[in-house]
Amino acid sequence: MLVGIAAGKPRCAEAAMNLGWYIAKRLLLMIPTLFGVLLLTFVVIQFVPGGPVEQMVAQLRGKSEAGEAAGGLAYRGQQGIDPRQLAEIKKLYGFDKPPAERFVQMLGQFLRFDLGHSYFYHESVWQLIKERMPVSITLGLWNFLLTYLISIPLGIAKAVRDGSRFDLATSMAVLVGYAIPGFVLGVVLLVLFAGGTFWQWFPLRGLTSDGWTSFSLWHKITDYLWHVTLPVISMVAGSFAVTTMLTKNAFLEEIRKQYVLTARAKGASENRVLWRHVLRNALIPIVTGFPSAFVGAFFAGSLLIETLFSLPGLGLLSYESVMRRDYPVVMGTLYLFTLIGLLTKLVSDLCYVWVDPRVQFESLR
Repeated sequence: MLVGIAAGKPRCAEAAMNLGWYIAKRLLLMIPTLFGVLLLTFVVIQFVPGGPVEQMVAQLRGKSEAGEAAGGLAYRGQQGIDPRQLAEIKKLYGFDKPPAERFVQMLGQFLRFDLGHSYFYHESVWQLIKERMPVSITLGLWNFLLTYLISIPLGIAKAVRDGSRFDLATSMAVLVGYAIPGFVLGVVLLVLFAGGTFWQWFPLRGLTSDGWTSFSLWHKITDYLWHVTLPVISMVAGSFAVTTMLTKNAFLEEIRKQYVLTARAKGASENRVLWRHVLRNALIPIVTGFPSAFVGAFFAGSLLIETLFSLPGLGLLSYESVMRRDYPVVMGTLYLFTLIGLLTKLVSDLCYVWVDPRVQFESLR
């Protein structure tokens, strides 16, 4: 027995070294990936017309033209902005420096996790993200929880009843939900249940009613659920198909393997075979997607849903920052979300090894 323990220690040490080497390698590979994403986006931004300087110049010219129309006074807007004033505008937005210097300065700020300040909102990017995060967390978490809590049991039930009427009917239902865009479903729900042509059962916009902070606890919960029902249904309806069919196919593949036939031949009950033998192996591709899906719930943003239901989330913030050429918000959110996505991918791979012992890191050395 002592020999077995002694032999087990080197194997554990070697496995730990392989794991540490793999994590270090993946972290180092994130650096050029993140750098490439930021560089590509920064270069594209340089050639996009209508930047903050151009918008400020156009705004000043518009004010000058309005002043001339009102008072009939001469102005210099028709001849262009004063060069000194234009230089001050460029300095205000940091465009008085060469692009390479601005890019290096931006990288230095990002290394300190300083995401900069918004041109349009005149506040830090971090503050904007924190203000918009509750909406995205609400929609993302409901989407995540309902999708997995319904799709996995439904997929298992479909695998056990493969080919039955239940299987065909549920497949038709989830595929129809998958085929309908969430924005279209949201419009239909608003017309039917939010004061359109038919009933006014749900509110048109927002996550809470006016004066929500003064409500009682139970009133707060019911008011929140009342507001969030239609947006969540619009987002979740199309999410069931992929997870449900993936779960079903994974169970069917495991059920047909030799070890299941062997367990049945030994007299194991069908429930024991399904829940003790098949479940763990079949859920490997589902479980490994949990980290990315869970983290994505905090940063998920559906632009169309947020716009339709007037929900100020991260999706709407990203769209507005692109349209308004709010470059600090564009680059800051891109940096943060890309970094989180890369780390989440690493955690997903580590979860895959943890769930499936057959996967090892020795071949990566």
